[in-house]
Amino acid sequence: MGFALPFVNGGSKKKRQQMIGVDLGSRTTKAILLERRGEIFALTRYALLDAPIVEKKISPELLSAHLRAVADALGNTTKYITMSVGLDDAMVRQIEMPHIPIDEMRLILKVNHKNYLQQDLPNHVFDCYIIPPRLETASSKGGKSGESGGGAQKLKVLATAAKQSLVTDYLQAANMAGLVADCLVPGLVGPINAFEQAQPDIFSKEIVALVDIGFKHTSICVLDRGEPTLTRMVNVGGDQLTAGLANAMNISYAEAEGIKVGMAPEVETALQMQVLHLGREIRASLDFFEHQQERPVAHVFVSGGSARSEMILQMLNSELLLECKTWSPTGFLQLALPGQQAVEVEHIGPQLTVAIGAALAEF
Repeated sequence: MGFALPFVNGGSKKKRQQMIGVDLGSRTTKAILLERRGEIFALTRYALLDAPIVEKKISPELLSAHLRAVADALGNTTKYITMSVGLDDAMVRQIEMPHIPIDEMRLILKVNHKNYLQQDLPNHVFDCYIIPPRLETASSKGGKSGESGGGAQKLKVLATAAKQSLVTDYLQAANMAGLVADCLVPGLVGPINAFEQAQPDIFSKEIVALVDIGFKHTSICVLDRGEPTLTRMVNVGGDQLTAGLANAMNISYAEAEGIKVGMAPEVETALQMQVLHLGREIRASLDFFEHQQERPVAHVFVSGGSARSEMILQMLNSELLLECKTWSPTGFLQLALPGQQAVEVEHIGPQLTVAIGAALAEF
């Protein structure tokens, strides 16, 4: 289901009945437990845990202990886990490749990544996902999709790359924690998978931008009727918004974090300057798409912790001159959550987007 760029065990759908999805954030790890119930999926638990404090690179031992804590918080009902790879640790690009098997695509990227991805990426692991051609595109060409009278055309492919050492560390950490890493998914792919299930009509019929505001980074993906046409990461996130607000109002970081979501009117001016930079980065991405494709983006859907702030959404709306709204990645799920989690999930939901989308990649 959805875009699976798995780095490991790719393409082997094992019909798992349960799957842990983990979004390893810079500040907070978001984890969910999904359960297959016939044709539907149930969210049975979620957990928000403080991420391990590290300067640069987390060790397999420290990550293993953290994953063990995640599994404990989710009830230890399955050992199968899918982890997202951070926006700054995994590259995602749309490229064109010949009609060849996925294994051969990976090999081509390994030996010719500079040509395809415009970067020198030694000691990296590569993976590909073939973007299904739109029905109208396939039918307009006649015959099989992707073919025309002039012979086979190239395939549109979502390609990704991550350092071999990082992939090895993640797999080792999961193994040390007694878990099985079914899949490693680029964090940018999570919102796409979740949005496809939560808003299937909009996903397949409209041109929209998905903006996921993380702690350190924000991902931007323009979907053209289900096809991820533009993907980008910008170095602005909730941390920068909070720190800027704290500085502008001469208050502590903790106080700024507390008032950022439940915004008082007097905070508006101080916050506006921080959101302005993010809005301009998003606008530049939308302008690039619209100039290249000569089609407008209809809506902007925002997820992540900062998406819970109505004021931030209104500021982005004013800057982009487009409707910006939050969306629920849990809307298509059966909610079978215990006690307080059932009450809080509507508020927490936007933070779980990447974890839910990562888990969906392996169902």
